[in-house]
Amino acid sequence: MAVLDWLVIGGYFLVLFAIAGWVISKKQKDSEDYFLAGRNVGWFIVGASIFASNIGSEHLVGLAGAGAESGMPLAHYELHAWIVLLLGWVFLPFYARSGVFTMPEFLEKRYNEKARWFLSVVSLLGYILTKVSVSIYAGGIVFQALLDIDFWTGAILTLVITGIYTVAGGMRAVVYTEALQTVVLIAGAAAVTLIGLNHEAIGGWTGLKGIVGSEHFNMWKPMDHPQYPWTGMVFGGAIVGIWYWCTDQYIVQRVLTAKNLTEGRRGAIWGGFLKILPVFLFLVPGMVAFALSKQGVLQYESPNEVLPVMVRTLLPDGFRGLVAAGLLAALMSSLASVFNSCSTLFTIDIYKKLRPASSEKKLVSTGRIATAFIVLLGFAWIPVMRNAPGTLYDYLQSVQSYIAPPITVIFLLGIFYKRMNAKGAMATLYVGLAIGMFRLVLDTITTFQGTAFTGFLGSIAAIPFSHFAIVIFLICVVIMVSVSLLTERPSEARLAGLTFGTLSEEDKADNKASYNWVDITGSIFIIIVIIGILSYFTG
Repeated sequence: MAVLDWLVIGGYFLVLFAIAGWVISKKQKDSEDYFLAGRNVGWFIVGASIFASNIGSEHLVGLAGAGAESGMPLAHYELHAWIVLLLGWVFLPFYARSGVFTMPEFLEKRYNEKARWFLSVVSLLGYILTKVSVSIYAGGIVFQALLDIDFWTGAILTLVITGIYTVAGGMRAVVYTEALQTVVLIAGAAAVTLIGLNHEAIGGWTGLKGIVGSEHFNMWKPMDHPQYPWTGMVFGGAIVGIWYWCTDQYIVQRVLTAKNLTEGRRGAIWGGFLKILPVFLFLVPGMVAFALSKQGVLQYESPNEVLPVMVRTLLPDGFRGLVAAGLLAALMSSLASVFNSCSTLFTIDIYKKLRPASSEKKLVSTGRIATAFIVLLGFAWIPVMRNAPGTLYDYLQSVQSYIAPPITVIFLLGIFYKRMNAKGAMATLYVGLAIGMFRLVLDTITTFQGTAFTGFLGSIAAIPFSHFAIVIFLICVVIMVSVSLLTERPSEARLAGLTFGTLSEEDKADNKASYNWVDITGSIFIIIVIIGILSYFTG
């Protein structure tokens, strides 16, 4: 790193802390102000926050590694922009109408209190196994590879720097700093892509395709592919995508900060457009790194080191600092988002339920303390992740594939089918989570033993994680529908405004008034771009 690089990184942190300081200087009046930025955020900030929250360490470190190792199959997950549109057009109107802070709170309104408790605990568990540990782990890798700082020192630095402004400034600090981080992140990643493609050993897009081969440019692997069968990528990926984009606190909290339904939906559309960019900003640089390694220009020991090594080796002075700032921006935005979501879930869904008389000041301080415990648990899980086979992105998608299906089922059927009841929802959650955790335990044992299971257990462990998500999903749909139809019908009064079948004429009119031709045109444009990319990357 040259002096110019350090000046660029210093400038990034200066602007970041200036924004954070400005936000922190505005005192939080109550829990709504702290956890949802007073529900007063515009569409541009909402969309940028969705993008920055999503584009975390798993993309910077893991997705570039996946691009180098296997090429384009994981682009299916990055083309979930259509699911972000679902959030704005289908799910958000119900969330906004119900006035909830959290997704577990919505489940309590739709089903019962047990469903709220269940999702709160499972969400916090999921954050520890994926988002918290993944972000800290990737922070350590970036500091180690780029700045020659010890792994654990880098992990702790990532944690401390982010924690300062997140704990002090709440959700408003998170979303406004994420707007800056989005700009820095896109600029840095675009620099890597363009400089890499124009390297003399590559010779542009055509040269890249010739060096890496058509298989790296093929998103559509055979159905019997051991890692990325197209059926799993499309259908299993959609199951995980609906959970992540439409029902997970981590993302939905961003649209709940919007001034109104119109701003929230436009934020989702803007976030959906930005979501298409990672195909070119992270997967393509990974393929460039693979091509350069074949040409003898670049060497890396692990796929997870691909992007940091590219930055250190290929980029000129100043650009290294820009990309390093982008890497740190993504890590910090991702970590800040999960800190705030954990804080919100624990405080609103657990602590406030146990102590309903707590003051607003007490709720805010409790959220800050709870975050520290979540972080310690995330640290404890890092050794398991460091031993996991494949790339960081593979690890993340596999764990999410085991957690997501039952939650996707109860939200989807709960909104579309008013006959679904609390008993069906709870049976679905219990059975679905049990199956998912069983598979996660098999994977973890295999990781530490280094040998695969045989017989029946071996057959289960051998199913690609994306196909396993489909299996869990179908089992959960059968359970949800069967148990609900065999037990009592939920009361219409409880469901008012919470399902398509219980919308009043006023609800329908309000929803129709919240969008115009601009929103429709923007959404159609995004769908056309997605279809174009799916059609192009066929080998």
